[in-house]
Amino acid sequence: MTVIVLANCPAGLRGFLTRWLLEISPGVFLGSVTTRIRDILWDEVRTYSGRGRALLAYQTDSEQGFAFRTHDHAWQPKDHEGLTLIHRPTQRSAQTPTLPRQGWSMAAKRRRFGGGQR
Repeated sequence: MTVIVLANCPAGLRGFLTRWLLEISPGVFLGSVTTRIRDILWDEVRTYSGRGRALLAYQTDSEQGFAFRTHDHAWQPKDHEGLTLIHRPTQRSAQTPTLPRQGWSMAAKRRRFGGGQR
């Protein structure tokens, strides 16, 4: 069993994949092809995906029972003690961190200087 998921890829690539795989949802292709054909299809996907992203998942004789590959995706597969896991990078904001305000808080000022009821 082979699954290919495309995002933001050209329509021609989707048409190319429908020659061997069934498109069960927009951008999701499913089928049973040989290892040789799967590798050829994956090479074509990587070549013609343009600015899009792609994911390939297929059945193997491993502990998990499947393997996967990614192309131009922020999430990357990582091997962890024989299991393949997805590493999702944390998004750091480009802004500088906000520093705590200097001085007394409003509650501390009320307690210290007798602000009474609000």
